[in-house]
Amino acid sequence: QVQLVESGGGLVQAGGSLRLSCAGPGRTFSTYVMSWFRQAPGKEREFVAGISWSGGSTSYLDSVKGRFTISRDNTKNTVYLQMNSLKPEDTAVYSCAAVNTIVVFTREEVYDYWGQGTQVTVSS
Repeated sequence: QVQLVESGGGLVQAGGSLRLSCAGPGRTFSTYVMSWFRQAPGKEREFVAGISWSGGSTSYLDSVKGRFTISRDNTKNTVYLQMNSLKPEDTAVYSCAAVNTIVVFTREEVYDYWGQGTQVTVSS
């Protein structure tokens, strides 16, 4: 069983920054595509960003391009989401997800493992 544990959420003013972290499985972390999804109240969960096992390929939701950066440190079994210039519409529960593949998929049904989620609230 793969366990993912997110941290770093919180309350921030519009224009501020947060960095989310997700600690992944141990020895096999480097074989997983890691992604971040978010779900706002009353809305469906959506893909935010994903990164390949090597870090060489990334994918982003259009509305976060240029503001969010996904990265990973396989020596620490951790994936990060640096969020800058935050907007109230970024408010959501952010969850990390993992799948053992080589392609960064944006569809949530592809992912096998999920964290519990961390709340990000951006005030105007």
